[in-house]
Amino acid sequence: MLELLAAFAVSLGCTLLLVRRARAGVHRFHDHDLSGPQKFHSAPVPRVGGIGIFAGTLTGVAVLWWRQPLHGASAALLLACALPAFGSGLTEDLTKSQSPRRRLFFTAVAAALAVWLIDAVIERTAIPGLDWVVSFPLGAAAVTVFVVAGVANSLNIIDGFNGLASMCGVLILISIGYVAFQVGDTLIVYLAVAGVGAVLGFFVWNFPLGLIFLGDGGAYFLGFYVAELAILLLHRNPTVSPMFPLLVCIYPVFETVFSIYRRVRLRGQPAGMPDGIHLHSLIYRRIMRWAVGRQSKRTQARRNSMTSPYLWMLCMMAVVPAMLFWDSTAVLASFIVAFGFVYTTLYWRIVRFRSPRWMITKR
Repeated sequence: MLELLAAFAVSLGCTLLLVRRARAGVHRFHDHDLSGPQKFHSAPVPRVGGIGIFAGTLTGVAVLWWRQPLHGASAALLLACALPAFGSGLTEDLTKSQSPRRRLFFTAVAAALAVWLIDAVIERTAIPGLDWVVSFPLGAAAVTVFVVAGVANSLNIIDGFNGLASMCGVLILISIGYVAFQVGDTLIVYLAVAGVGAVLGFFVWNFPLGLIFLGDGGAYFLGFYVAELAILLLHRNPTVSPMFPLLVCIYPVFETVFSIYRRVRLRGQPAGMPDGIHLHSLIYRRIMRWAVGRQSKRTQARRNSMTSPYLWMLCMMAVVPAMLFWDSTAVLASFIVAFGFVYTTLYWRIVRFRSPRWMITKR
């Protein structure tokens, strides 16, 4: 599709310009903090990849508006709603002045704007009690804002390795686009396609060498974007199960919920305190570190990139069933439970140095 190609080309070119400009000495683009518990790069890297993704998506929307003005206007409103989330994240990337609470606040503002301007609201959940809450307009708006902010934050949490968050975002968008195609919702198809093109343009420079990072701007924008498309798909198409958005986003969402439980209940720490024992961090430290042994920058970059495919497979365990059974609430709910079991089993095996043999890579 023209939207995909245009979004990909602009994102690819824009991201390349950012990489070259950063190498020319624009140090404010760089992430110089190499000591944090979630830092796994060995040299300063620009973390403004969200600029290319936003520019690519904007181009895809412009092409859509040119070809189909009615759809284009709705798509443009969605991007306008995303500006507070993207802007706050990008400000953090450039100035380090935005606290996590402030970024969540602006993401919530973006979600509230989407509820008001494009009617992107959750009105059914198939969860007893919560369905009663969303039956009221104010309750539906509050739940929607909470969900969108949570999904956006969850994409930021899994953004730790080259290609991890961006490819998961691509997989989620493909699933949403496929289901939208099945139900004949062309607006969501076009938006998903434009998003895929924009993220892939960034992905080329991010994986495997890590020449540029997604950053908070990119992570919050991508998280907001996939959450809104999933909600719009559910709102506009009664045949889509309300469990579809939850299953398709379950990997980053479950990672967030599990991390909060682990910090608060098991370690007695604040929920927002960063740590280095997420599942992706454990795979890097306890599998990739031993699989590739030397300590050169090239080897560290290779270990970093080799971590992501394991999590892509985990993401696909949710995305593929969501695509196949998008209209069956019971089946989707069973896969959500199964995902939680697989994730927790895998996590506890790795944390206890009992990693499955299929995950061990020889030198």
